[in-house]
Amino acid sequence: MSTNLDHSRVINTLLGKFEKNFLLWLASKTPPCITSDQMTILGVVSSLFIALFYYLTNYSKYFLWAASFCFILNWIGDSLDGTLARYRKKERPKYGFFIDHTLDVISEMSVFMGIGLSPYINFEYALLALIGYLILSVYVYVKTFVTGIFQLSFGNLGPTEMRVFIIILNAILFYFGALEFSIFSYKLNLLNLVGLFLFIGMLFIFIEKVYVDAKVLKEIDEKNF
Repeated sequence: MSTNLDHSRVINTLLGKFEKNFLLWLASKTPPCITSDQMTILGVVSSLFIALFYYLTNYSKYFLWAASFCFILNWIGDSLDGTLARYRKKERPKYGFFIDHTLDVISEMSVFMGIGLSPYINFEYALLALIGYLILSVYVYVKTFVTGIFQLSFGNLGPTEMRVFIIILNAILFYFGALEFSIFSYKLNLLNLVGLFLFIGMLFIFIEKVYVDAKVLKEIDEKNF
């Protein structure tokens, strides 16, 4: 049985190579007075501001740019905390893994609920996307515990690509609005469609991955007993 001390990270994303090199460069330039814990706090606090700015889009669409800027801060905080610890050889495997991924729940909930409070999506579709994200997160953490493989990407997409996608969506919303579509006489706007497709896509990935991994684990257990 693996633990969070000996898991291996699997990150095969479109931006992965560039992101890794850029984070190492940032870590080398980060002043000693800035710690990994401060980066973790930055990630969480920026997610709360993302939620606030999405809510404020009810009063002005210009807050979409503020939300996009906070997504960049969220990426810096969420990605640089672990990189900084590894670069400085000050890793705390148990504490770091526990704090980082429990606080991720707050960040994810804040972002999706904030989007749901904006005028661009129905709240239930934002919650559907959140449910899909959390379902996939549960799979990742259970697989990490059982196999020691911490899978952070699916189909060459990971959290960073998701942030970039949302920032692009914010720009589309700013310039073109919600963009309504009619599907089988049922009207949905752009973000409602995105929320629905995200839920369906992540649920499909969850089912497929659980089925495949369960077969492999069953064979391993049957060989051992």
